[in-house]
Amino acid sequence: MPKITSKRQITLPIDQCAIAQINTGDEVDSYVDRQGVISIVKKSKGVASGFLSNIKADKLVSEKESLLSSIDL
Repeated sequence: MPKITSKRQITLPIDQCAIAQINTGDEVDSYVDRQGVISIVKKSKGVASGFLSNIKADKLVSEKESLLSSIDL
């Protein structure tokens, strides 16, 4: 079982890396949900390219207001 180091680092088991196709030098993102579950996702260049291209920004809403509206307090 992996353990967290004093620098908050973790070594992922090789079998999990193989399934997720994560290799040495790959970049990953990590996310924590409300139940404290951590998900690690391999970054892939160009995956989201154009994903939001058809979404129009509402210029009347500030970036801070938008961020706060997405947080469920």
